[in-house]
Amino acid sequence: MAQTITIQPITRIEGHASIGITLDDNGNVADAKLSYMSLRGFEKFIEGKPAEEVPRIVSRICGICPWMHHLASNKAVDACFGVTPPPAGNKLRELMQTIAHAEDKLLHFFFLAAADFVIGPTADYAVRNVIGIAQANPELAVKVVKTRQMAKMMLDKFSRKTIHPVAGVTGGFSKPLLEEERLDMLEKMREILDFALFTIDFAKKQVFPKYLDAIRSLGVITTGFIGTVDKQGALNLYDGRLRIMKADGTYTDFAAADYADYIGEHVEPYSYGKYPYARFWNEGFSMDLAQPKGIYRANTLARINVADKMATPRAQAELEEFRSLFGRPAQATLLYHYARLIEEVYACERAIEILQDPEITDPRVRAEVIEPKAGRGVGCVEAPRGTLIHDYTTDKNGLIAHANLIVGTTHNLGPMNMSVNQAARALIKEGRVDEGILNQIEMAVRAYDP
Repeated sequence: MAQTITIQPITRIEGHASIGITLDDNGNVADAKLSYMSLRGFEKFIEGKPAEEVPRIVSRICGICPWMHHLASNKAVDACFGVTPPPAGNKLRELMQTIAHAEDKLLHFFFLAAADFVIGPTADYAVRNVIGIAQANPELAVKVVKTRQMAKMMLDKFSRKTIHPVAGVTGGFSKPLLEEERLDMLEKMREILDFALFTIDFAKKQVFPKYLDAIRSLGVITTGFIGTVDKQGALNLYDGRLRIMKADGTYTDFAAADYADYIGEHVEPYSYGKYPYARFWNEGFSMDLAQPKGIYRANTLARINVADKMATPRAQAELEEFRSLFGRPAQATLLYHYARLIEEVYACERAIEILQDPEITDPRVRAEVIEPKAGRGVGCVEAPRGTLIHDYTTDKNGLIAHANLIVGTTHNLGPMNMSVNQAARALIKEGRVDEGILNQIEMAVRAYDP
């Protein structure tokens, strides 16, 4: 008889979602859907708020990547009021963002994803978790925790708030960086870079080679990609032009302020999340596995696919090795984990570059805003989960009249549905289902770090 299998909640992700798998009379998969039920509502309840207060409010959207919402919001408010932060103010913003990226990627790889690879995807769930990882390698576990703490405390010590930050302000940053603070942060970032290089070497030699068959088969779909690049086509997490790449590798660049001309937003009845799609491809929206329409992916794999190169030397060397193995654009979903570690190296190197920039300690960190005014501003940064867009319109009193947000995870809602569908169809045959199979279907979601 036909039946429905429900996976709820999906474990080891940074949010709430479920999977519904419908089997036909023969016990094979007829359909599989990911339901994303996290309604935030920020677009509506910031209406009427003074624009300069909004960066403090929207950081509550996510406790994992609050800095990205905070900074995208600051950039949007700057644009509404027509103010340009001084160089030191922009560099301090980017510094905070890159440090936040560095600690976030350690969180996902070691705390959420690694159990599937180190303990094993079909192992007993009682040990297939972060505690099992710690028991399997206590020395490494201690190093991971201390390194993450070091990054978090750098943000906390300088900005006074590592979660739900308030340090970014309209026109720049709230305080300058002192020389003794710079030297302390530089020493710590070099230590974190050393651990990032150890981690990617460890993963390449001891983790990924065991799962090449799974990498080539589990949740694999064919899509386009989105990310941010600088004027030289190199990956940039803080600023630049958006690039959407088709599955054949051709791409289009555009300004973030023009995103609505290129990206549409679709709604499915079984999910609260929006489903962005490439409007300018003129294909419409479809998650059909054989012939998807308008589907592109965001997040780490997407960013290293769309970028011509990495802007830092060690990350560039890692990208070249990655492309020699998997090509460009790489489509295998589990390669998000590999790409995440390349980007971890980049984030550490970029933070060190910023800390070595003589301008970083310039006391001029904020441009004056004479008065609030009517305007429209789009702020865009690369969050760990993907391209993050904050779009605000203000009235003559500087109050938010309208807001639209495209949050990083939402770019991947369509692709995650497709990956879940592919994995379920490949793994469930004639009604044979067990805990290991269901966890592998969850792995197709965890790769995206939603």
